[in-house]
Order: sequence, then C-alpha cells, then structure tokens
Amino acid sequence: MEKRFLAPAEVRESFVGVGQRKAALPFGKMLISAILAGAFIALAGVASTWASMEVTNLSLRRLIAGCVFPAGLAMVVLTGTELFTGNCLMAISLLDRRITPGAMLRNWCAVYMGNFTGAAAVAAMAVWGGVFAGREDFLISAAMGKVLPPEQAVLRGILCNLLVCLGVWMAAASTDAGGKVIALFFPVAAFVMAGFEHSVANMYYLTAGVLAGAELSAADVLLGNLLPVTIGNIIGGAVFLGGGCWYIYRKGTDRNA
Repeated sequence: MEKRFLAPAEVRESFVGVGQRKAALPFGKMLISAILAGAFIALAGVASTWASMEVTNLSLRRLIAGCVFPAGLAMVVLTGTELFTGNCLMAISLLDRRITPGAMLRNWCAVYMGNFTGAAAVAAMAVWGGVFAGREDFLISAAMGKVLPPEQAVLRGILCNLLVCLGVWMAAASTDAGGKVIALFFPVAAFVMAGFEHSVANMYYLTAGVLAGAELSAADVLLGNLLPVTIGNIIGGAVFLGGGCWYIYRKGTDRNA
C-alpha cells in the first residue's frame, strides 16, 4: 500500500531541508513570495469577517470564522509562499546547525516586511473598494479589540503560533494536497475560535480598522499588538514547537520513527 504520510522524524528531517532552502532564497523572490502569502492570509480574513459578522452569538461567530480562515494557510502551503509565522520552524534548521542565525533573521525580516505589505494592500483594496460599505463599524470594533496589555498579547501569540506551526507540521506529514488541507484545518480553526493572536492576520485587521476610521495611534498598533504578538509567535513556533520537535525527533534518539 502506498504510504500517504511521513513519520514525525521524517517530518523533522524535511524541515531541516526546507529551512535551508528558505534561507538561500534570493531576496527578491523571498519578498514577492512573502507579499503573496500576506495577501492570502488577508483574503481569508476578509472572507471570515463577512461570513461571521452578522452573527450575534460570540461562540457561533468564532466557530464560523474558524471554519473559513484556514483557507489562508491552505493557500500559503499549497503555493509554497513565505509566511513569517510558519517560517518560525526554520529554528529546526538552526538547531541542526544547517543555517546561521543571520540567515534565519534575514529571512524572517524580509518575510515579515513582505507579509505586512501584502496584508495591508488587501486591507486597503477591501476598504477603499467598498467591500465593507456600511459595515465599517465592525472593522473598527475588531481593530480596537486587538489592542491588549503586552503580557496578554505575548501569551495569545504563543498559543496561536503553537497551533499554526502545528498545522504546518501536520500538513508536511501528508503527501497529497487534500491531506495537507485537512491536516492544517483543525489547528488553524482552533486558534481562531479561541481568540489567539496571529501577527500576519493582525496586519490585515489593524490596517483595515485604521483605514475604516479606528482611532489607533502607531504606538497602539505596534506596542499594543504587533510587537508583543510577534514575540509570542516566535516563542510558540520557534521555541516551543520547533525546538521541542527538533529535540524529540533528532537523530540518535529512540523517537526516530
């Protein structure tokens, strides 16, 4: 019978190679790929917002949004584009001494910048294109609600990217497109339903809210959300999941199957 999945140790080895390839990407390709990935996440944000905005019950609203939003990561995974939160798993290559800290940080910085560009561009096109005409209040409320105390933003960021990177890991374990989408769906849906914080998604939500009229300063956006959420995303994805799986499934251990 044809094998349709990879064992955890095989997934770990695949991420070692993936991290090397990502680190070696020319800057131009890295940036364009990141812009597309940011746009894909933002497009999923637009769709999940409209799918759930008329629902008054908070639990049901989050359930509906959680069922729609995974489309963003599915588009990223199946196109092979560069998403900052998923690229936190480059820590596996770093811990395996296959890439340098400088190479990883080069990728992270370029991809973060590209993700922001793509997400903000979709936000601008959606708001200025009248996609939310008459419902700008919802965008404003969503953006204002993302300004959090730093410690809450960090912790929600950790929990979020633990799930997102788990979705990326599980997708990598599947050898066919359908299996990848199904595998990533549940962790991503879970983070949306739980109300955790994803830095790239927030690039869209905060930009859309500001363009719709939310009275948020640069300090509110950066210090009240993006900076602490990004720190949390790195801890959740690179340290907790990336570092944990690198240690558990590294060569020479009895967990190599």
